[in-house]
Amino acid sequence: MDLKAQVGEDLKTAMKSRDKLKVSTLRLLLSEIKNAEIAKRGELDESETDAVVAREARKRREAIEEFAKAGRQDLVDKETAELEILSGFLPEQVPEDELRGLIDQAIEEVGAASPKDLGKVMSVLMPRVKGKADGKAVNRLVREALGG
Repeated sequence: MDLKAQVGEDLKTAMKSRDKLKVSTLRLLLSEIKNAEIAKRGELDESETDAVVAREARKRREAIEEFAKAGRQDLVDKETAELEILSGFLPEQVPEDELRGLIDQAIEEVGAASPKDLGKVMSVLMPRVKGKADGKAVNRLVREALGG
């Protein structure tokens, strides 16, 4: 079953169990998938659908940070619950130790020696971990590895 169908099935289940938060989160996700299909003028493949889910999860993470700064714990809790729901649809994330190995491999490939080579390393690394690792975390780890 593809991801879009799985979201639809989970939405039906959430509606039957009257889980308002899950229903609203999954409806929003389906809406975003449909908007992406309209923009593409066709069906999304699995990687494109994963990208939509990852984008929605990233929005939640950013909102959690901002609400925490503003001292709005009620909204932090709501966004955290939505993120947890969306996490169930994300592909398996690469463990940090494995990610460090991929970073070292990419650094060797491009011959990076300083933080100035960050872009070269990221351009080689990101296609390999797309959807499987958070871009901010990858960037932070590459900066550490390059001594920046």
